[in-house]
Amino acid sequence: MRLTSSEPFWLVKNGIIHSYPSLDRNIETDIVIIGAGITGSLIAHQCIADGYKTVIIDKREVCHGSTSATTSMLQYEIDKPLYELINLIGEEGAVLSYKACFDSIDQLQSLSKSIKSTCGFTKKESLYFASRKKDVAWLKKEFEARQKHGFPVKWLDGAAIKNAYQLESAHGGILSDQGGSIDAFQMAHDLLHYNHKKGLQIFDKTDVVDIKYRSKDVVIHTEFDNTIKAKKVIFCNGFESTEIIPEKIVNLLSTYAVVGEQNEDDQSHIENTLFWNTADPYNYMRTTDDKRLLIGGEDEDFVNADKRDALLKKKSAKLEKVVEKILPKYNFRVDFGWAGTFGETKDGLPYIGKHPEFKNAYFVLGFGGNGITFSAIGMDMVSAMLKDQPHELSEYFKFGR
Repeated sequence: MRLTSSEPFWLVKNGIIHSYPSLDRNIETDIVIIGAGITGSLIAHQCIADGYKTVIIDKREVCHGSTSATTSMLQYEIDKPLYELINLIGEEGAVLSYKACFDSIDQLQSLSKSIKSTCGFTKKESLYFASRKKDVAWLKKEFEARQKHGFPVKWLDGAAIKNAYQLESAHGGILSDQGGSIDAFQMAHDLLHYNHKKGLQIFDKTDVVDIKYRSKDVVIHTEFDNTIKAKKVIFCNGFESTEIIPEKIVNLLSTYAVVGEQNEDDQSHIENTLFWNTADPYNYMRTTDDKRLLIGGEDEDFVNADKRDALLKKKSAKLEKVVEKILPKYNFRVDFGWAGTFGETKDGLPYIGKHPEFKNAYFVLGFGGNGITFSAIGMDMVSAMLKDQPHELSEYFKFGR
């Protein structure tokens, strides 16, 4: 499965930061992680910190899957509004999930500082605004649910939004003071490089052709006829895991994003805020640390890579028109455009934990619009699971829920 197409901005901007060899021998380890993107790099960081001998492999260059295509908006809001999630899974699980995402943004900020990452982590506000008048009623209901459970939010009417952000076509919205943005491609590379110096073994361009799940370990066979024997395997390969999991756990979609040319105009009214709206499919928008505007959305049901890529020009033009509508005074011209695969679960939550079909295996699958924050939560969950300790979110993120 090809996960990205055309020119993902982060890949072009950063190039090949660090390169690693393919596996050319048989090895043994405590933990093997499949997938060396932002999720795998976070889980590898935790495993090294916990003292496990750890190997991470990827069939591509590291970070060249979904990590190169992410818009890297860090939000605690889950794709399902809090009040809807409460109705789906109950108040306790919904609030715990939202609070864990909230805390994960601070965790990512601390981690970025601790490894001296150059990913440009920036703390930002988040504005969730009604793009249609009919959405105001339920968005206010969402505001009240968050306020009730202690999340720091404010309600802004359309006039206040226009005055503060120069946004047109906003009929009201929820302003949160907890959000952030990073270059996830750079962050993942920095995590891998940091832990490589601490003993993490990294092998890219190493595809897995077979896995034997045995009573006390797993044996992974690679395309080069080498083997990795490990006590545990952790799958951090996102949407590609759907090729081995027997039940359908996610709906795959194509999502599109464009980044404009560098803009030297004053962007102070938007540069400290993440924007997303109630359109269906919704649009999301942020600035980058080199004075560009990034906008994404225009999701379509995933059919195949060729169909997805054929729509790129049309979708880029639509996203450009969205900018013209929302920010009519902004001088926006597309510089990069790309498409990637995105997944929706029935409740907007990730799948993190064991699967009954796979012995000695764990999955960290951060589907949804905030997969990076889910992956950060996965660090604590995997750490607990490897020690056979309970975690308060396991019941809500498990397979078969």
